[in-house]
Amino acid sequence: KPRIFELRTYESHSVKAGKKKVEMFNQGGEIAIFQKTGLQPVFFAETIIGPQMPNLTYMLAFDDMAARDAAWNRFIRDPDWEKLKADPQYKDTVSNITDVILRPAPYSQV
Repeated sequence: KPRIFELRTYESHSVKAGKKKVEMFNQGGEIAIFQKTGLQPVFFAETIIGPQMPNLTYMLAFDDMAARDAAWNRFIRDPDWEKLKADPQYKDTVSNITDVILRPAPYSQV
């Protein structure tokens, strides 16, 4: 079955802002909103060595682009997301987002 993956990296301008973004995912409930709206996480990771630190990187899996678009549309319209993103404690936690859509190679294990 064909699948696609979305790899997203959220860079933060400071360690403090980066920690707040991680908190937003965990204690803030962003991961729960992902799951509720059909965004299927494969993994979440914090870079320990590399460029553009601090950052949070995660991967999502979808059946196809239509499924991806539908899930993101549900997410951005979700009332819990609207409330979370308006929370002043999470303001300016991300300074840059890199978003890449991937198709698994035939020899990939996923």
